[in-house]
Amino acid sequence: MLLGIETTCDETGAGIVELCPDKKFGQRLKIRANVLASQIPLHAPYFGVVPELASRAHLENIHRVVAAAFKQSGLAPLHAIAYAQGPGLKGALLVGESVARALALALDIPAIGVHHLEAHLCSVLFEYPEVRPPFLGLIVSGGHTDLIYVERWGKYRVLGRTLDDACGEAFDKFSKMLRLGYPGGPIVDRLARSGDAGKIRFPRPLLEGSWNFSFSGLKTSALYRLRDYGQPKTARARADLAAAFQEAVCETLVFKSKKALRNFNLKTMVVSGGAAANSRLRELLLKSAVNEGFRVYFPSPAICTDNGAMIAAAGALRLAVGALLKGGAVEHAVPCARQSRKAVLCEDTGHGAVDPSLPFPSW
Repeated sequence: MLLGIETTCDETGAGIVELCPDKKFGQRLKIRANVLASQIPLHAPYFGVVPELASRAHLENIHRVVAAAFKQSGLAPLHAIAYAQGPGLKGALLVGESVARALALALDIPAIGVHHLEAHLCSVLFEYPEVRPPFLGLIVSGGHTDLIYVERWGKYRVLGRTLDDACGEAFDKFSKMLRLGYPGGPIVDRLARSGDAGKIRFPRPLLEGSWNFSFSGLKTSALYRLRDYGQPKTARARADLAAAFQEAVCETLVFKSKKALRNFNLKTMVVSGGAAANSRLRELLLKSAVNEGFRVYFPSPAICTDNGAMIAAAGALRLAVGALLKGGAVEHAVPCARQSRKAVLCEDTGHGAVDPSLPFPSW
């Protein structure tokens, strides 16, 4: 039984996960509790996350969220505590790590620092324990757009990532331009369902010769359109604009993903992160999977967003294989790289530069 604590950005999460024996898969992860305190109302007036406000809100919420998780799980004994060690907002991360390490010290159990993006990949295992590496991982959220070759659990190659705006960030900024609200992703998704994406053509930022992404030009294209034509005059025109923008984002993600699957001869894909809940992205990838003969897995929308259960899942995998450093009661797993540590990640694949600035840990 593991407690996972998530405080990387604007969600305070605590989840308790059990690693259960399973006749078919050997072991599987079961969520015993998953409690979340959202900060959306706090940041909505600013159309984005204010780091200082986020850190203070984590400090106010963390104790009641962890207590609620314990109550929801039935107060089962813990074997370890996992916490998001990064990447994320420094002040927010400090809150989660401090609470996790203090609890672990008091309970005399290990504290396991895990990579936030690795946890997103692990979130698929709650509903699909059959997923096995190697596979292609696409992590899409407000802060990340990463294409990852998962050779095995604990060994990852970052093929590409965004050079500027993440796809979720692009949705947020587009939503702000149209004065729709925050967070932009789900608002644009809902609005686009009644629109016609073919009415307007936005550019597809494909960055030929690279696995990286870039959405700043697409965002600028939307800004110039509004400058030249003004705000949409009707609800239908607004929906068409939202559908066209969403189509450009989703087609870019799908194009790169399918190309990587073919290039690395992979037949399985995992899509996770908050923007993985986007209905159009799911539709396009599921259709491509049928037509091109690969399998694609999405966590349920409730597990796509940042949460404590996914942090616990990543910690459980490490605990199961003994990927902990020797030492006292409170020990990190092999941590994600900090500013002073260099990449344990991979070489250039020959298909665009591999950015080692925020590598995954290798077990």
